[in-house]
Amino acid sequence: MKRRFIGSSTLEVSPLALGCWAFAGGENWGDQDENESISVIRSALDRGIDLFDTAPGYGNGESERILGLALKGRRDEAVIATKVSETVLAKADLIASCERSLSLLQTDRIDLLQVHWASRSTPFEESIAALEQLKDAGKIRYYGVCNFGLGDMKEWLGKGGEMISNQLPYSLLTRSIEYEIVPECITHEVSILPYSPLMQGLLTGKFVTAASVPDGRARSRHFNSARSMARHGEPGCEGETFAAVAEVKRIAEESDISMAELSLAWALKQPSVASLIVGARSIKQLEENARCLNTVVDDEIDQELKAATEAVKRHLGTNADLWSDTSRYR
Repeated sequence: MKRRFIGSSTLEVSPLALGCWAFAGGENWGDQDENESISVIRSALDRGIDLFDTAPGYGNGESERILGLALKGRRDEAVIATKVSETVLAKADLIASCERSLSLLQTDRIDLLQVHWASRSTPFEESIAALEQLKDAGKIRYYGVCNFGLGDMKEWLGKGGEMISNQLPYSLLTRSIEYEIVPECITHEVSILPYSPLMQGLLTGKFVTAASVPDGRARSRHFNSARSMARHGEPGCEGETFAAVAEVKRIAEESDISMAELSLAWALKQPSVASLIVGARSIKQLEENARCLNTVVDDEIDQELKAATEAVKRHLGTNADLWSDTSRYR
């Protein structure tokens, strides 16, 4: 497995990361057996997958707790990435959040601490000062951000903030970051850590029509705002989305690989992408996702996939917020 550095840091990681949100179970994910979660995490390590992404907000610390249990005795094999939410970015609150994460994770250091969303009330300077204090104390090694648009990136970097990574929604069906954010990441050597690279299962072939997608997975701007759980007011682009899904499926079948494998391999080929954050609730799912590491997407297939999903990209436009037409990105 060819490993990659995150930004200009010394953090060298596997190109596939294990997203740990589902291990929290609960309303978002349903019941999840703790022992199976621990087995998946340890199996990932056995396969050379060493970047683990979690957050305090995933089950109010439950995801962090389970990850800490699973890494007991194997902490030095792992790169832990967790987060601080936008509600705790004042200096004292941010430091307290980090201390709680350290306790739940049963570790003395966090490799990558990420600002989950930009605050619109706490000045960036205050958050940066807290992060630098934690870094000086050895409690975090590096820090980065999530869900930062072009304006937030420029302001954060302009105020001297470190940003080795920006965790963003990115897949064949969610390419809005390519307009403005990706070029900024390339300019400043900021690695992209894509989340939802399979767009909540749309790129696995599980769903072939908009009607077949349950409301819980039909909240994004791809779908009509009439869906019961939608938080936007847009008509969606269901026709374009499922035409693109059908084309990706066709290209995958012609390449004799699964849609998921092709979609993940495509994302790994894109500029500035360091590691894909992909969830797995079982060892079987982990093995299926890991197949992308042996898949090469050549330039011809890359262009074919981009052409197949261009209409969706144009419809969603520069707003990288998948869930709201009043974008939380700035």
